[in-house]
Amino acid sequence: MAKRYDNELKVTIVELLQSGIKAKQISEDYGVAPSLISRWKKDYEAKSGDFSKKRELTKEEQELKALRKELRDVKMERDILKKAVSIFSKSDH
Repeated sequence: MAKRYDNELKVTIVELLQSGIKAKQISEDYGVAPSLISRWKKDYEAKSGDFSKKRELTKEEQELKALRKELRDVKMERDILKKAVSIFSKSDH
């Protein structure tokens, strides 16, 4: 299982790297692979210093996500109405 690092540690390591400390030294001090440090630096720069943000979704991806949520909600409403109809039709007899 891969080890997970919190966002605070990632930011600290990238800021140390930007302050001029060599990646090799940071790697030894924190026990983090140099390749991870390099990846974190790229992510940090791409996301303006915030690791908690996920990548920006395209318009199409945002629309697809919204449509999937709407479909899920409509199915739930439909199922609730089916149960309600079933309950009320039983009480009429």
